Amino acid sequence: MPRTPLTALNCPGYWDEARADLIKRDRILRRLIPKHPDVFLSSRGDPFVTLARSITGQQISVKAADSVWGRVVTAVPRMTPGAFVSAGHDKLSTCGLSKRKCEYILDLAEKFKSKHVHPQQWDEMDDEAVIADLIQIRGIGRWTAEMFLIFNLLRPNVLPLDDVGLLKSISLHYFSGEPVSRSEAREVADNWEPWRTVATWYLWRGLDPVPVEY
Repeated sequence: MPRTPLTALNCPGYWDEARADLIKRDRILRRLIPKHPDVFLSSRGDPFVTLARSITGQQISVKAADSVWGRVVTAVPRMTPGAFVSAGHDKLSTCGLSKRKCEYILDLAEKFKSKHVHPQQWDEMDDEAVIADLIQIRGIGRWTAEMFLIFNLLRPNVLPLDDVGLLKSISLHYFSGEPVSRSEAREVADNWEPWRTVATWYLWRGLDPVPVEY
């Protein structure tokens, strides 16, 4: 499945259609979407950097993730797999990364450097095929793979049910703050097809603070 063409502003080509469709069919998004008229999902660019940042942000707060990633960028400014391999575990650990996250990021860098993974093929694969490919990489589970689909490949219909921020926002906006199960969240999201990525993105905007983007 080819990547959706982008406009000159780097906005996904489907964005305006998705916004209009979701406003028509969903009472919550009808209120949320107009609050953010000039912002939109945009690609984070380099696949390796997107995945490394996603690993960095696993299981820590938004504020902590931003802080650690800022130190990583300072420590490894070239942001290439080879630069990370050269930096090594000791340098990465000074950025605040746990031992395990250092191992994961270095394994990711080694796989990219050795061409064990082939990101140039991901554009042509459907969502589940990309997920299956990514979760073979150490430290990358389904949530991280879904963040990659959203923030790098800009896929329009991803529903990250393991994402705490999405479940929190669905709870807040659709269930008056009551806890929400994955099945309840999926039922709400059925109304967003085929724009579940777009709905998710606006529900993230409906949180304070807004979750970190990968």
